[in-house]
Amino acid sequence: MYLTAEKKQEFFKTYGKGAEDTGSIEGQVALFSYRIAHLTEHLKSNKKDYSTQRSLLKLVGKRRSLLDFLKANDIERYRAIIKALNLRK
Repeated sequence: MYLTAEKKQEFFKTYGKGAEDTGSIEGQVALFSYRIAHLTEHLKSNKKDYSTQRSLLKLVGKRRSLLDFLKANDIERYRAIIKALNLRK
C-alpha cells in the first residue's frame, strides 16, 4: 500500500500541529497533495482509467476548497503551506 498510517502521521507531524491533530488544514492539504501526486503518476501510465481520473479531480477540488478557506481566514498560514509544499509556480 502506498500510504501507511506511519506516513500519514508523518504528514500531520510535519505540516500540522502534531501527529494526532488530523484535522489541521495544513496536514490535510499535505496529505491531499501526496495523494494527488500518486494518482497523477498512475494516470500517466493508465490513460483510460476514468474512475481514478474522477477521484483525482475530486481530490484537487477538496484541496482547492481547503486552500481557499485558509486564504480567506489566515493568509500567513496559507502562504506558509503554499511555500512548504511548492504548489504555486
